[in-house]
Amino acid sequence: MRQGETRRGRAYVALAAIAWSTAGLFQRELTVNLGTQLAGRALFAMLGIGVFLVVTERGRVVASFRAIGRAGLAIAALMAVSSGAFIAALNHTSVANVLFLQGLAPVLAAVFGMALGERVSRRTWVAMVVAVAGVAVMVGGPSRPSALGFALSVLMSVSFAGTIVITRHQRQVSMAPATWLSQALVFLCAAPFASTADVGPKDVALLAGLGVTQIGLGLIFLSIGARLIPAAEVALITLLEIVLGPLWVWIFLGEQPSATTLAGGAIVLAAVVIQATGDPEEPAVPPP
Repeated sequence: MRQGETRRGRAYVALAAIAWSTAGLFQRELTVNLGTQLAGRALFAMLGIGVFLVVTERGRVVASFRAIGRAGLAIAALMAVSSGAFIAALNHTSVANVLFLQGLAPVLAAVFGMALGERVSRRTWVAMVVAVAGVAVMVGGPSRPSALGFALSVLMSVSFAGTIVITRHQRQVSMAPATWLSQALVFLCAAPFASTADVGPKDVALLAGLGVTQIGLGLIFLSIGARLIPAAEVALITLLEIVLGPLWVWIFLGEQPSATTLAGGAIVLAAVVIQATGDPEEPAVPPP
């Protein structure tokens, strides 16, 4: 039973990472400003997640929102902060710095989980060290960022790790409604800076793809998978996003990644395989 639950959790989190990794394919073709991108993506994510809730909750949609409690509200806020901090950090520091600190999210999730009584196996620690090394190879290691860029990048990683840990420790409650609320928060914050004047049919289609597929499906898969496996393992598997993103752009847009990107991606992938192919070693987290 435990092995089946672990495999399902790993599969759902991997699907979340695959969904997130498609961002480059959609965003490269957009012609709208940042506020419109964030608001449009969040709006379509709300629609996609809303359909999922209607289908899965079967007349209990309102009750499902009430059931998330304070933990769900915290997840919604942390998801929104992580998403916003990621975009903002890219405007104040290099992509390399942002990705490197994103690669530290598994370590943060492990530390937060341990504080709540979740054991982290030796294999997971080894896999995390290998993964961080792989991310460093991919991006060439962090340079010296601005204070604001560094703070935003750390905020992104801390809030993402917190999202995973809370979802894991409140696994008896469906957190899909919290993902909807997180996108509602992003929409409310971004809408005042959005403009529909220059949004064409192609932009609408791309924003729909981003919202429904990249964000919506990604968050739904995460909300399911993060309940089934330890927080550190969740954050580790989500690093597949960093590996797959350049590959999709290479395959579909012809932008060939550098040799170091490919080498680092192979190291990160090896770390995920080390973790994902092993039998579950961590005992189930005691119920909250």
